[in-house]
Amino acid sequence: MVRCSDSALREGPVTDRLQIDVSEHGRTSALAYRAPGGNRVKVTLVLAHGAGTGQESRFITQFATGLASRGVDVLTFNFLYIEQRRRVPDRTEKLEACYRAAIAAARNHGPFHGNAVFIGGKSMGGRIATHLAAAAGSDAAANRISGLVLLGYPLHPPGKPDQLRAAHLENIRVPMLFVQGSRDPFGTPAELQPVIERLGAGVTLHVVENGDHSLAPPRKAATSVDQIYGGLQDLIADWLRSGTSAG
Repeated sequence: MVRCSDSALREGPVTDRLQIDVSEHGRTSALAYRAPGGNRVKVTLVLAHGAGTGQESRFITQFATGLASRGVDVLTFNFLYIEQRRRVPDRTEKLEACYRAAIAAARNHGPFHGNAVFIGGKSMGGRIATHLAAAAGSDAAANRISGLVLLGYPLHPPGKPDQLRAAHLENIRVPMLFVQGSRDPFGTPAELQPVIERLGAGVTLHVVENGDHSLAPPRKAATSVDQIYGGLQDLIADWLRSGTSAG
C-alpha cells in the first residue's frame, strides 16, 4: 500500500496556476499539483469539483494535496459557472466542454507529460467525467483515458431513487473506482451495487462506513474526517498505481 511519508507531507506538492480556454465558452482557472519527485507514479488525476463549491473547496484541495503527496499529479479546475461566480450549474454540454478542455490542459502541462491520465471527481464532477468516458466507449483507450475515480457518485437526486443517472455507465470500458458513503442520500452502496454488477468494465466499490455524500462521518464519530480522508487517499493512490502497472 502507498503511504504518505512524514517527509512527503512536509515537502508538499508544488502548485501551478493555469488558465484554460473552453472554446467559445470562455476561460477558466486550474491548479496543477505536482507530486514530489521521489515518489511520483507517472499518473495524472483530473479531479473535478461538485455542484456547490469550486476547486478551492476544502474537500478538493485536501484530496488534491493528499494525492499529490502520495505521488499522483493532480489537476483541478473550475467549471465555468463557478469561475463566473454563478450558483446554478451550466447545461450538461457546457460542463462536458469545460471538462474536455481541462483534460487537454492536463496532457499539455509540461511537468505532467508522459503520465497516464485518469479522470473523475466529487459528485457532479465525477458524473460529468463518466459522460466523457461513456462517449468514448470502446475508444476510451484511444482517447487515452485510463480510468475513473468517483467520489460520492450521484446515482439519483435525494429522495428520488427512481431517477437513476446510470444508463450511460454501461458504455464505459475503462476501470472505475467508486468511493461511496454508506449513508449517502444521492445513492447508497446498496443502491449502487446492482448497477455495478451490470457494468462491463472492471469496477471497484469502496464503502465508507457512516460516510455521507462528502464521505464524512457523523460529527460525534470516533474517527475524524482527516483520518478518513487520509485513508481514502492511500486507497486511491494504490488503485491508480495498480492501474498503471496492469496497463
